[in-house]
Amino acid sequence: MNIHVWFVCVTILSCVCDVHNVPAVYKPNENSLRYTVLADWGGIPEFPYRTPIEKAVGNAMGKVADTFGSQFTLALGDNFYFDGVKNVDDKRFTATFEEVFLAESLQNPWYLCAGNHDHNGNISAQIEYSKRSERWNFPDTNYSKVFDIPHSNSTMLLVMIDTVILCGNTDDMILGSFLEGPIDPAKAKAQFQWIEDTLKQSKHDYIIVAGHYPVWSIAEHGPTECLVKNLKPMLEKYSVTAYFNGHDHNLQHIKDNSSVEYFVIGSGAIVDPSTEHIDNIPAGSLKFHYADPDSLGGFAYVEVTPKNMSFTFIDATAGKDLYQTVLYPRTS
Repeated sequence: MNIHVWFVCVTILSCVCDVHNVPAVYKPNENSLRYTVLADWGGIPEFPYRTPIEKAVGNAMGKVADTFGSQFTLALGDNFYFDGVKNVDDKRFTATFEEVFLAESLQNPWYLCAGNHDHNGNISAQIEYSKRSERWNFPDTNYSKVFDIPHSNSTMLLVMIDTVILCGNTDDMILGSFLEGPIDPAKAKAQFQWIEDTLKQSKHDYIIVAGHYPVWSIAEHGPTECLVKNLKPMLEKYSVTAYFNGHDHNLQHIKDNSSVEYFVIGSGAIVDPSTEHIDNIPAGSLKFHYADPDSLGGFAYVEVTPKNMSFTFIDATAGKDLYQTVLYPRTS
């Protein structure tokens, strides 16, 4: 997909978003952990530094967060199109992030990782911005965090990884999905070891591993061979609940013959209907795919209790639920 052509077309759009499918009065479940997830939300490098889709997603996320009492957000890379940021004073932090996600309910922690477009710029500046913004949490290229599920002894482990360090960078405009391999093999090896050590030690009820590149995807970029070979066996070995990612600009749920669930959540600023890799995932594993080119993107809302984790894809055009599935605590 030619993203530059897409931006020329999409900038003429406007939107009004509303959450139509929730009760007029709703009291958030105080016994649950609640959060939103998006990826590939990083605006454009020219004024107004955002797309109508990004703005629609921001508006809809705010309304969902208001209604359900979301406690934090996961942002899974390509935070700034097309070449990241130059330094910690870059105006993109304000124009593409602070001035888009304005809802009071989104002024809580955001946990971020880097995408391929971020690596075209200054990743250290994005990490450094954690000291400037109370809600921007990007402590390192890879990190983990434990969340307590309120009023219980149950916990969720979040493991944020840098798939560009692991597998290499790609120029979407020239090379498509081709990855030559990690720029620094020693650094990639060290991060894979850190991932395994982190997962091996976990006794948590749920584990979410999140990065930018997909393991499985039917869309433009398709499966990431490096992750299928090196990460997928770890996810299965240590009974990871789910892997979240972006990179492909649509919404997908894929469930292969393992216990791991795979979710692509990549339509935060762009929607791409490509299904060119539909034959490159395990037969029968695609559970959901949404990439309506007339829509205004989407995101996910997740609610976790000691009994289960409900995952919902939400369409930003009308703020309606598109798809929901339920995941359960780890058995080991």
